[in-house]
Amino acid sequence: MSATPVHGTWEPRPAARWEDAFLSGNGHHGALVFGDPDDDRTVVTHHTLVRPAEGEENRLPPALADRLPSLRVRMLTGDLTAAEDFTDGRPLQWARPFHPAFQVRLRRPDGTGEERGYRRTVDFATGVVEATRAGWTSRVFVSRADDVIVQCVTGPRLTLDVLLDHRLPGAPARLGVGHGAVLTPEGALLSLRARYPGTDRACTGVTLVAVTGGTTALAPPGVHIEGARSVLLLTRVRRHTGETDVAAEGRALSDLLDEGRSGYDDLLARHLPLHRTAYERVTLDLAGDPGERALPGSELLTRPRAAALLERLFAAGRYHLLSSSGLFPPRLTGLWTGDWDTAWSGAFTHDANLNLQTASAAPADLPEVTEALAALVQRQLPDWRDNARAVFGARGVVAPAHSDGESGHAYHFSREYPLHLWTAGADWLLKPLVDHDETRGAHDPRTAAALAEVALFYEDFLTRIDPGGPLVVVPSYSPENRPANASWGAVNAAMDLSAARHALLTAAAYHPEHADRWRDLAHRLPPHRINADGALAEWAWPGLDDTYDHRHLSHLYGVWPLDEITPYDTPELAAAAHRALELRGSENDSAHGHLHHALVAARLRDGERVAHALARVLDGDFFHASLMSAHYPRRTVYNADAAHTLPAVLIEALVQSTPDRLVLLPAPLPAYPSGELRGIRTRFGASLDLTWTPDGATAVLRPARTHRITLWTPAGAEPLDLVAGADRVLTSKTR
Repeated sequence: MSATPVHGTWEPRPAARWEDAFLSGNGHHGALVFGDPDDDRTVVTHHTLVRPAEGEENRLPPALADRLPSLRVRMLTGDLTAAEDFTDGRPLQWARPFHPAFQVRLRRPDGTGEERGYRRTVDFATGVVEATRAGWTSRVFVSRADDVIVQCVTGPRLTLDVLLDHRLPGAPARLGVGHGAVLTPEGALLSLRARYPGTDRACTGVTLVAVTGGTTALAPPGVHIEGARSVLLLTRVRRHTGETDVAAEGRALSDLLDEGRSGYDDLLARHLPLHRTAYERVTLDLAGDPGERALPGSELLTRPRAAALLERLFAAGRYHLLSSSGLFPPRLTGLWTGDWDTAWSGAFTHDANLNLQTASAAPADLPEVTEALAALVQRQLPDWRDNARAVFGARGVVAPAHSDGESGHAYHFSREYPLHLWTAGADWLLKPLVDHDETRGAHDPRTAAALAEVALFYEDFLTRIDPGGPLVVVPSYSPENRPANASWGAVNAAMDLSAARHALLTAAAYHPEHADRWRDLAHRLPPHRINADGALAEWAWPGLDDTYDHRHLSHLYGVWPLDEITPYDTPELAAAAHRALELRGSENDSAHGHLHHALVAARLRDGERVAHALARVLDGDFFHASLMSAHYPRRTVYNADAAHTLPAVLIEALVQSTPDRLVLLPAPLPAYPSGELRGIRTRFGASLDLTWTPDGATAVLRPARTHRITLWTPAGAEPLDLVAGADRVLTSKTR
């Protein structure tokens, strides 16, 4: 391989837009760093910051269970619009919107605006964002050890005005804002409380300003610093009801500077083992050109075919995914936003977006992401039980299509998006947790318990047309599509069939005491249907016609992320799934649609289609200078889907695994004939390093358990016996 790929990115000028601000985060707090030495702005975010609505409309699931039997009769007897009035009549309600807290501003009254010698960087291995100019340096990171945003500014005789500023785009006009500033032995303590209009809820941020040298004076709403050698700022924010004790928050921040943790270097030293270790577990080298590796990110993005670009986007994707995962997994915007009017509320969207973003968690060895997802599931399980009971009159759990972090209730739905009818969400959200269990060879009791509840739901929900006949999923919904000749609520959506089968069989594997009952139920589900075009139908119910031009690929859930349909075990269904993929349009060019297409194509061993889907994103100007992505081409709508999903696409093109199978180079990308992927985790309990050239590939397997698998390479299949602790070196010719 060539010189080591760049594990960071840089720009020769400050960020002019918040979308281009460099990012740091610890899965709780987030920071968007502009890096302007004359007006240095750091936007502060926190995963819990969602704005309550005035009066808080009804956010419980609709109580519809008593109407379910009549709905089923109507749908099964041919009423293709019956589900349109299966509602309680409420208007569409969005999840509570995610929003920023405020910006920490450091203004230099004597600033010159000169950018000569300026450089800002973000180091993915440390999480440190740095900006430098003419002896002035600012460094920002968000500590995983101490859950605090740390900023240190150094330079000759610093003169700064420091304040907390709530004035960000979209901030409500009636936001109740209060500032506080007091001098302390360290320097000063600043606070900002923002009370949401019409509620008793608020968020409060506190910044401890520790000054070395010079003088500090109050300059409401902030402080003025003269002649300092360094300024260290520690910031936390919390969302709360009623009042919060600012003095206590300040003491907690002050404590971080005591007991041997006396400054920036000590705080960073505590953070690095947690962040660096996780980030460096997996690396990708595509033999990028050294000159292109040295380019600033904004210029590298203008070279969409450069191997160095994919290397950097892979590294940035893992960095941002790790940085946004902790208290929760990533939202639609990860952990970051600079605007109160966040698109689609900045919610957790469970019917594709969150699922795609977390796709690399198990293979890319990021258990931090898996744990964040597990935490979200555990917090929401009581609400999922309410959904099952209220909408379907069933035991067990049903996940909503959208959530805000506070509620797991299914209240976001409308006639065009009857998301309360969708029953496959719990299986999809639990799939990465099952994958994680397979990599480590043990069942997490939390995952086992959740799977049992999903199986209980299907026991109550699945119905039959006639005694002993096939089971039917009714009502059924394929996010977010509709049949060409029917309404949105339908019967036997392919995704619902795959999810029910997978959930029941997986629950049976976790719970042998119930295995026979749940396996019998799974085997009584109807098979998938192949339509007149030779494609896997999106609805297995006869008479429902496909709508091909759509951004979602819900019907191919059995291909990815499941292993229900594969070229190895079910070649006829795999061919039909491939035909369905060929017929699928991209509709509105959503980034998640293109990369979902790439993931399915990789499972179907179609490298050219993977490359084409990737090119749609790389050519479409989807990435900001921050290397965070957008939802639409030309950097329209800040959104983490592409940034977080791209690493999973590259991994799936190079390595795939199940508990009993390893596939090397299933969908190689012709534009990148040489490379090295290190640290991948397989679902049969081995780590893997892969090196490939135009002539062949070498893989080093380090198994943690003894097991027999089937190895698939471009040359074919062969059995492979693995012994725990005994490394295996595998070689394969690619031509």
